[in-house]
Amino acid sequence: MARPRLHDDALRDRLLDVASRAISEHGEAAVTVRSIATEAGTSPSAVYALFGSRDDLVAAVSAEGFRRFAAFLDAVPRTDEPGADLAALGLAYRAFAVSDPHFYAAMFGRGVRPAVGAPDAVAQPTFGVLRDAVARVLPGSGTSRVQDVAFGLWGLVHGLASLELSGLVPGDEAERETRYTAATVAVGRALTAPATA
Repeated sequence: MARPRLHDDALRDRLLDVASRAISEHGEAAVTVRSIATEAGTSPSAVYALFGSRDDLVAAVSAEGFRRFAAFLDAVPRTDEPGADLAALGLAYRAFAVSDPHFYAAMFGRGVRPAVGAPDAVAQPTFGVLRDAVARVLPGSGTSRVQDVAFGLWGLVHGLASLELSGLVPGDEAERETRYTAATVAVGRALTAPATA
């Protein structure tokens, strides 16, 4: 008979959630094995058993955030309308940030360093989804232009979502979503307009 697992996926997820909250609210320096274990209702040995070290736990928070983010982007339907698909990706970006603000902050706002050997941000699969969507909107454009437009759109949606999470966008949820949509459409059209000679 197989030995029962001492630490399951539910505990791992709980530890990641607690650590993401600590990072987003107090910075990476606030993460200690003991404090995260106590908040999650477990022992420090469970953290070590599941992650290996405090640094590995912090790296796992970032990796989990990007995994969840990729799932959000993958759930966006692909249609025969490249412009609508690109707009839907922008809305999915905001939806992820609003629904999982602690992971969003841990991924982007608190300077959690990527794991050693991790690809640059523009080489991440999540950026590749955006780059591919831009390429569909700008057929025949060179790689450099597509990359530049994708980077600009990322800056746009990231900036808007970050402003909202910081409490700097006025209005209730519906008003903030309307502002976000209007801004992404207006600026997105300018960024994806055909290049002029």
